[in-house]
Amino acid sequence: MAPAQPLPYPNCWASPDDYVENLLKFATTSDTFRILCGGVHVLDFFTTEPGLFSAVVPEEWQPWLLQCDPMRLLDVLMREDISALPDPQPPQSLLNYIKDIRRFSLSRDFSSREEALPKLTWQRSVGMKPKKIHEVRNFASYVDELAGHIKSEYENDITHFVDFGSGQNYLGRALASAPYNKQIVAVEGRKHNIDGAKGLDIIARVAEKPKIMRNKKLWMQQLDSMRPEDQRDERALKRAANPIKVSEDYVADLRPLKEFEAIYTPEEGKGFIRYVEGRLESGDLTDVVGQLKDTSSSPVSPQPDLRLMAISIHSCGNLSHHGIRSLILNPDVQAIAIVGCCYNLMTEKLGPPTYKHPYMRPSLQALNGRVIRESNKHDPHGFPLSDRLCTYENDGIRLNITARMMACQAPFNWTEVESDGFFTRHFFRAVLQKMFLDRGVITKIYHNGDEAEKEEEDGCAASPFNVSTNPVILGSLSKSCYKSLHAYVRGAITKLTTSSDHHEQRDIIKERMSNITDEEIAEYERVYGPRKRELSAIWTLMAFSAIVVESLIVTDRWLFLRQHPNLVQDCWVETVFDYRQSPRNLVVVGIKKRRP
Repeated sequence: MAPAQPLPYPNCWASPDDYVENLLKFATTSDTFRILCGGVHVLDFFTTEPGLFSAVVPEEWQPWLLQCDPMRLLDVLMREDISALPDPQPPQSLLNYIKDIRRFSLSRDFSSREEALPKLTWQRSVGMKPKKIHEVRNFASYVDELAGHIKSEYENDITHFVDFGSGQNYLGRALASAPYNKQIVAVEGRKHNIDGAKGLDIIARVAEKPKIMRNKKLWMQQLDSMRPEDQRDERALKRAANPIKVSEDYVADLRPLKEFEAIYTPEEGKGFIRYVEGRLESGDLTDVVGQLKDTSSSPVSPQPDLRLMAISIHSCGNLSHHGIRSLILNPDVQAIAIVGCCYNLMTEKLGPPTYKHPYMRPSLQALNGRVIRESNKHDPHGFPLSDRLCTYENDGIRLNITARMMACQAPFNWTEVESDGFFTRHFFRAVLQKMFLDRGVITKIYHNGDEAEKEEEDGCAASPFNVSTNPVILGSLSKSCYKSLHAYVRGAITKLTTSSDHHEQRDIIKERMSNITDEEIAEYERVYGPRKRELSAIWTLMAFSAIVVESLIVTDRWLFLRQHPNLVQDCWVETVFDYRQSPRNLVVVGIKKRRP
């Protein structure tokens, strides 16, 4: 079951320790990597001169990048044999950087077993898109195989499977059904998700629809009484003329079916689902375990000796950390299998570095955003998890929000149409930010304080590394707004000036932007339109480089498990999905030493 190597690193590395040591060194010493992964933001592409592209991309790379078609650039970065590229070839320093990113990226190859997997009946796949069906089929089979492996190799029989952030409980429903028939504990913080999941359980026949017995005549009489007399039909009037005598205490139950609880009946040899409503703020499952012990989820065959496995498909942000920590914090948790996602939602454990970092942008507060603690710094549940990354070179490794957001990209899956679409959206947004700056909606922020501001006043050029601008949260616009820069600017101004939130910022934008003319917008397009290729090149380089950011995050989670040899028997990382269908396809597995 366990793969030959605990991390899916390329074959150029002699051991996991060799890979980890060189990965951490690269992440903290490569200036190009640190610039592209957290040092710049596409929002400020045109807010400094001569612009982001000229300032951050090595000068010898620039001519080749500008002449290279965007899809061709993707192929060169990620797919082609760079030792046999046709002319014009990239400069050697760019080739060396491509080699580095490739050798530090964890492998995402996946051997499909789709044909051999149990199929989901239509009842169990209601509500699922093809991507979710692929994930549930593969991961349900993987979890079942892992549990069998733990039982045979470690003589530890898992009794319950705890799904962190179960949502609509697609995974739990599949595992509770044949052929798996597992005992599921679905932990979910949103009640409407639990209610929806129970409705799907009825369709999938893992729960029964409640049978409601009503006296039809009394029920109709009660309905009639709720209607105005002049709106009753002939039948209703007849019923009113001959009412059925009932006790004054009788009240017809007119609740809709959805308000009745689904019925779950435990049966020997069959799966069972128990829902626990609550938001997990840590990996401590004391409350969940307490509920299980108080009321067994399977009264037919009660199992006081709980042996849990924590599982999750794409638990967002810190929820993945909670699932991984649960193996260490709870004696009853015997194994974990966690697939993470949404790295941008992770918080940061470490505060600002003890030295002035030359490239990492601070996470800025949006001009019209909520007032929150910046990146929730010093959050003990945040990144990094492992002591190795927390203490590396005595100051630790940090990933700001820009780096973590880019790690959520899937550049191997980009198509030409999709790529052109989001390059255009980013270009429009970058030009709009320049307009905001020129018209006084936003101001420049000097990360080095008065020193940087004084340098600019003295004639020194502002750098993307010491100057940025206030973010403005815009969100998505209608499709028609992306047809041209003119439509985009008009749509953005309308949205920002008609919002019911953030009155102060709304008034500023209305005052400074409402009088912009079509001619002025056209002039911005004339000036910056030819530089769209610059933006697409940098965005592609950032997404390509961020593959290593994801590798760093996943490696940190594996290192956290490995630093507890007194508790953890085995741990590894491997792929469980086809990257083309589900790019966040790495599962972190941990198995606890058997209890005596």
